[in-house]
Amino acid sequence: MPGIANPPFNRLQAGGAAMLALLLAGCSTPPPVYISERERAPAAAGPRTAAPVVTQRMIAARDAVGKMVALQDRLYKVAAPLLINNADLCKGQARNLLGFTAKNKYSYPGEFADAAQAALGYNEHLQVSGVLSGSGAARAGLRKGDGLVAADGKLLPHGPNAETQAAGILGPLVASRATLTVTIARGGVDQNLSLPVTRACAFRVDLGNADNVNAYADGQRLMLTRGMINYAQNDESIAYVMAKEMAHNILGHAVTQRSAGTLSGMIENLSDVEPDLSMLIGNGGVKAMPQELDAAADTLALYLLARGGYGIDNAARFWQRLANAYPATVLNGYTAIHPAIAYRVGAINKTVAEIKAKQAGKKPLLP
Repeated sequence: MPGIANPPFNRLQAGGAAMLALLLAGCSTPPPVYISERERAPAAAGPRTAAPVVTQRMIAARDAVGKMVALQDRLYKVAAPLLINNADLCKGQARNLLGFTAKNKYSYPGEFADAAQAALGYNEHLQVSGVLSGSGAARAGLRKGDGLVAADGKLLPHGPNAETQAAGILGPLVASRATLTVTIARGGVDQNLSLPVTRACAFRVDLGNADNVNAYADGQRLMLTRGMINYAQNDESIAYVMAKEMAHNILGHAVTQRSAGTLSGMIENLSDVEPDLSMLIGNGGVKAMPQELDAAADTLALYLLARGGYGIDNAARFWQRLANAYPATVLNGYTAIHPAIAYRVGAINKTVAEIKAKQAGKKPLLP
């Protein structure tokens, strides 16, 4: 949906991705969605059904979903200022977005649907799973856990295809106006909120469900693996990696390298709850980035970071430390596909000095 992003872990619903907005998944359990009286059906009389038997696999699935959602939540917390504050640098890749995501239990495939219901309180109906900080949705007071009832008076769907169907309703509405009236259910009461659209870089930010320390960008999406997030540890370091992949997208490097298809396939695979990790053997077919292109992305990334309010003084140290810990000989690691660390560090140090001078002179932060 415009204003609502793809579910981060289910590539089966990727058909609605092009117009979907910014994802912010949350790790806390939201309240159940309230279903208004007009949508309720009387409960069928009959014997009470036994509660499902809880198996170890169900428990593992519930825990896996909870951990993935927590990591995705963190990614979009870090991403928010980068995406919103750099819309003018994203050129043709900026869009009008509402700045929230909605999911139901079917946002997760197979048995993970039940895990999402158990871990997150999801059911058949769409509910807000997160609101992007600084977005129009946040300013209007939309909250995680709000049930989505209607948009511009049109009832929103529920069930297995709710996200894709809702995208078809919201897409034309957001494209043609500055605000959108959304009916939500909160605390047992329906209410209307007027959500201003937000101009932002329309890149999906996905979590890679793998422990290799890497990140990927295919021109429209960017992905940090679980291993990269764990290595980076703090939000500033995560932002360094995220801004670098955003820069690759803005500069069109996946197309220049003729690797968009390979990178897209890698992102699709690692977005699954249970990815095929055999794709990580070697470099997975991903080409190493030429030093000139990599340094250009580093330069733009530093501007994205500064404009997003992140510090840039530690950038060179972070990338050097990563290269030392995971050198190019680690074939499924970041340095293997970004090997020109000395050249990159030189470009980073030069750009940091350039940005500092512009900040001191109160000049626009434009690369």
